[in-house]
Amino acid sequence: MALFGKKIKKEEEVFAVFPEEIYRTGQLALKDVLSPSALEVNPTYVRLGAKLARTIFFFSYPRYLNTNWFSPIINLDKIFDVAMFIHPVDTAAMLRTLRRKVAEVQSQISVREQRGLVRDPILDTAYRDLEELRDKLQQAQERLFNVGIYITIYGFTEEELNKTESEVKSLLEARLVYTKPALFQQAEGFQSILPLSTDKLAINTYLNSSPVSSTFPFSSFDLTSNKGILYGVNRHNNSLVLFDRFSLPNYNSVIFGTAGGGKSYLSKLEILRSLMWGVDVIIIDPEKEYEYLSQAVGGSFVNISLTSKNHINPLDLPIPREDESPADVLRSNIVNLIGLFRLMLGGLTPEEDAILDQAITETYASRDITPESDFSKIIPPTLSDLELVLASTAGGENLAVRLKKYTTGTWAGFINQPTNIEMNNRLVVFSVRDMEDELRPIGIFLVLRYIWNAVRTTLKKRLLVVDEAWWLMKNEDGASFLFGIAKRSRKYYLGLSTITQDVGDFLNSPYGKPIISNSSMQTLLKQSTATIDSVVQTFNLTEEEKFLLLESERGEGIFFAGLKHVAIKVIASYTEDQIITSDPAQLLLIKKAKEEYAGQNT
Repeated sequence: MALFGKKIKKEEEVFAVFPEEIYRTGQLALKDVLSPSALEVNPTYVRLGAKLARTIFFFSYPRYLNTNWFSPIINLDKIFDVAMFIHPVDTAAMLRTLRRKVAEVQSQISVREQRGLVRDPILDTAYRDLEELRDKLQQAQERLFNVGIYITIYGFTEEELNKTESEVKSLLEARLVYTKPALFQQAEGFQSILPLSTDKLAINTYLNSSPVSSTFPFSSFDLTSNKGILYGVNRHNNSLVLFDRFSLPNYNSVIFGTAGGGKSYLSKLEILRSLMWGVDVIIIDPEKEYEYLSQAVGGSFVNISLTSKNHINPLDLPIPREDESPADVLRSNIVNLIGLFRLMLGGLTPEEDAILDQAITETYASRDITPESDFSKIIPPTLSDLELVLASTAGGENLAVRLKKYTTGTWAGFINQPTNIEMNNRLVVFSVRDMEDELRPIGIFLVLRYIWNAVRTTLKKRLLVVDEAWWLMKNEDGASFLFGIAKRSRKYYLGLSTITQDVGDFLNSPYGKPIISNSSMQTLLKQSTATIDSVVQTFNLTEEEKFLLLESERGEGIFFAGLKHVAIKVIASYTEDQIITSDPAQLLLIKKAKEEYAGQNT
């Protein structure tokens, strides 16, 4: 049919297309997947499902912007999006505008002078700033930009939105930066905040290079380096806490937290990832928590108990390195031995200390071990040899009687035998769980001495983990020996990790704070109200950090590395979690799954 010579197309039929049909025909676009199912636009917010979004824009800045002025907003513990639109302005066109503006301001100043009015400081300042900017533009020292900054905040209610907006405004107004919500333009504001590079609001301000450079949000605290292992995620800005402890002045660390706070979980995660980086790991395990980890990576698990088949001879001597003299090694070993015997014998008087010192020297001499000996070819004496020397020494009879508990008594089978333990594996775990509580500090001290002697012999990148270190800190000699390792570990390429939940006993020890100060890495996980005050004082925490530790969930806390510290959340992959978990319920499920798998394969 034609009307006035024009053809009218037949109206095409419209058919309903359902989502299933779109999917089947392959016509589903990316925006169909990403876009929300519904969008409600209101004058002050946009509703996206259950959440509300409000966009605010910057419209006024002070005369000077300090460096890092935007960092309080970036590090704010809220969910928000920031969009910055920076467009360079043609310098020639801007110079013409500035000339005209300078002439206008100069004219106003002249009129006021002619009328005999008092000088206006605002006009004078504006004139100086315009002249300075014009000179810098002409000399190419500065450039001018059209800058638009928008922030979109989120919440579930209008009250939450208002509270967050007020918090953002107060932080910015303290720096003389002013914002407004995009009234009746929330849809345009939300589109501007999306990563589409489209400025729908187009609310811009002229800024020169200096203030623009101070706007960039690269000042947030982070511990992300080019190498190292992943410890967790920064809770403030979601950056990765990626760090190499062997890049610090010393390689020691301490971990404090309540029971169930995630101390062992973090430690196991660090161990597992350190092994991937070629670091050898030695662990003192008081609760047999690291056995499964050892099995998973093919490590060695050494059980220490009264009936154990594993033996450690406390009179063993380390082999001196090239830069060490045998005399110094022998002397140092005797000093450490006296500390061990002081713990084993329940204390020593000054006279007993002197007698024991002489007896140990004579015991070594009975096996032709002198400062001139080759320690690699010697056969060290045992406690029975020391007992005989003490029994024949004037004033040593009492010490010999007290030593019988370890030579012919209940502990003779473990401690009065030649050492039969080897540390030739990448991961070695020493478990002291089956040790009696009163003997456990002695067992940990003895194992620690053996480890230290082995570490001193060969220079190698190692990590020594002492879990539940408060057992050692209860005794002055044990604490002193641990502190000595913390001071000297760097010389032997060793990183000492001290883990404890009893913060009170640790800090009350005279060696507690020195160990912390000799640790470049510190991790504070969830703390109890009973110990939080001493932790705050020791680590000089703010009130915000104090409440963060009190309210932290498992695996959350504060991570210190050198002069930096961040709020951290420890994360692990599913496979890592199955290996390192300490949750009893999860361990039972893993055990059940293993039994079912074994039953299916039989």
